[in-house]
Amino acid sequence: MQPRSSLRRTARGGIALAVLLALLGACGVTRGDQDRDIAMMIPNSPGGGYDLTGRTAVRIMEEQDITGGRFEVSNIIGAGGSVAMAQLMNAAGDEHIMMTVGLGVVGSTYSFGADYRLQDATPIAQLIEEQEGVLVPADSPFGTIDDLVAAWQADPGSVTIGGGSSPGGPDHLFPMQLAAALGIDARDVRYVSYDGGGPLTSALLGRKIDVGFSGLGEFEGQIASGELRVLAVSGEERLDRDPLAAIPTLMESGIDFSFTNWRGVLAPPDISQERRDELIAFLAEMRETPQWEEALEKNGWTDAFVTGEDFEDFLQEQDERVATTLEELGLI
Repeated sequence: MQPRSSLRRTARGGIALAVLLALLGACGVTRGDQDRDIAMMIPNSPGGGYDLTGRTAVRIMEEQDITGGRFEVSNIIGAGGSVAMAQLMNAAGDEHIMMTVGLGVVGSTYSFGADYRLQDATPIAQLIEEQEGVLVPADSPFGTIDDLVAAWQADPGSVTIGGGSSPGGPDHLFPMQLAAALGIDARDVRYVSYDGGGPLTSALLGRKIDVGFSGLGEFEGQIASGELRVLAVSGEERLDRDPLAAIPTLMESGIDFSFTNWRGVLAPPDISQERRDELIAFLAEMRETPQWEEALEKNGWTDAFVTGEDFEDFLQEQDERVATTLEELGLI
């Protein structure tokens, strides 16, 4: 890992380019007090969990004409979400921007030496929680979660783990905390970080890693086709939709451990309270639509709508959760 000062310069160095790309992607959007258009920033590559959540919310708000304007969606790729987060912070006072966030972006602010945290922006709403899964290629020698556990406990360094988030993100925290629950020193885990679900899928199918830890919504095509298998899911109960209903939980497999991820929405710092309330109201109205209910069911998301100051308190708790794990691993 690079020194914090070097990582901080790397993250900051991407701000100008990210801003330019976002502005180019939003050509035709007129900013102004009367404008109802909104730019939705996605802090990783197309096909990932942030992308799916953000674009689903945008589609519903547009279809239902909730905001009275139109959206421009931009994928801001780099540094596990830190480039996008830096751009959001740099847009202080801009009331026409929102950004999807989650546990992965919390971790990236530590991994890449940012001087700010998610709660330093304007917390709008937590939207969902979701389970994660343990994924392997179809021809993996690990037929069950027990097979993986046995090999992992015998020689932690022999199993290469991949995840779609940087250190401190959900796909990193999940295997590290699972390893600890299994009596494996998390510092011995071989973890490879990928920038979202798309690159992680390629790594699994290309046999660059042995096991992937991630949310399952973005992999269901490969699971249904048989290209990928799921050894276990991380929640306390099984998922209730095909093709995942037959997958056992870790707890069913005798492992006393569960894990959930979450996603939500921020706005830049220093926007007015009136505008903050309005953005919260947009998302609250979106949440009440049948289309959002269908999206929750289709993607295996759990409704976890929390807004305003309560969401700000939640972000503080998540920040402490990530910092504690990274400190234990000696990463910060």
